[in-house]
Parts: sequence; structure tokens; C-alpha cells
Amino acid sequence: GAPVEVDDRKSTVQYANCCRLSGTPEELLIDFGLNSHPTGTTTQKAMVTQRVVTGWHTAKRLVHVLQQTVERHEAVFGVLETDAQKRVRRV
Repeated sequence: GAPVEVDDRKSTVQYANCCRLSGTPEELLIDFGLNSHPTGTTTQKAMVTQRVVTGWHTAKRLVHVLQQTVERHEAVFGVLETDAQKRVRRV
């Protein structure tokens, strides 16, 4: 099909470093938020700032395009280490 034209003039941008997934048989709910202590050193709650609700078919397409995008990024910049402890430089 033809590419979808997007008007993002009214979009907002918020940083998120954590997410929570939940769902129903019909929908996937993705909550994005900010965890100010990602190492788990506090009992402070992560603040959810955005919720995306989508269908499972769209979620599956999103998984596919995210995987392709990450693979292209890694091909240019190197493998992304997801374990934060392995990324920390020991001095």
C-alpha cells in the first residue's frame, strides 16, 4: 500500500525508561513511564506518563518493525547490551 502521511504538529514528546505491558483478549496496553531509580534502590514508584492501547495485530507488526530497526542500528553502531551491569565500566 501507499505510505501513510503523518501530521505530527500536535504530538508531544516524553522520555520513558520503563514500560509495563498488560492486555485483554482484544487489546494490548503499553504503559510508558519514568523510573527515577532504575537500580531498584528505592521504594519510589515509577511514574506512568503515557498509555498506548492497540490491537494485537498492530502489536505484532510493531514487534517486527522494532526488531528490524534495532538490527539496522546495531549493524551501524554495534550490538546494544541490554544488561546494565555489563555496560558499567569497572575502574
